[in-house]
Formats: sequence, C-alpha cells, structure tokens
Amino acid sequence: MTFNRLLSRAVFVTGCRSAFTSSKPDMTNPNWFRVGLAFGTSAFLWGLLFKQHSTDTHEYKVRNGLE
Repeated sequence: MTFNRLLSRAVFVTGCRSAFTSSKPDMTNPNWFRVGLAFGTSAFLWGLLFKQHSTDTHEYKVRNGLE
C-alpha cells in the first residue's frame, strides 16, 4: 500500500463520528453515583496510604531502637 492510501484511510477513520461520544454529557445534572464512587475510592486509598505510612514508621522506630 502506498503512503497516500494509508494517509487517506487515516483521515477517513479519524473523520468518522465515534459511537461512544454520540451525546455530550449533561453538566447540569451530574451522575452522583460516579461522583461519590470517585471521592470514596480516593478517600479509601488515602486512608490506606496513611495507615501504611504509620505502620512503616513504627517498624522503623522499633528496628532502630528509637521506641
């Protein structure tokens, strides 16, 4: 296949409308389940991070005789 044919197919493919973006999201009515899920997941991961840091700090102090 020549370069021009590849280029013309690429333009044709990118010019098509995607089936996944057929409608724009409604910004006035957010999906509260997804918003809550995102914030809940973030809070859960931060909690795990602080817990792990606390555990690691305690283990460091015990190993080095600081506690």
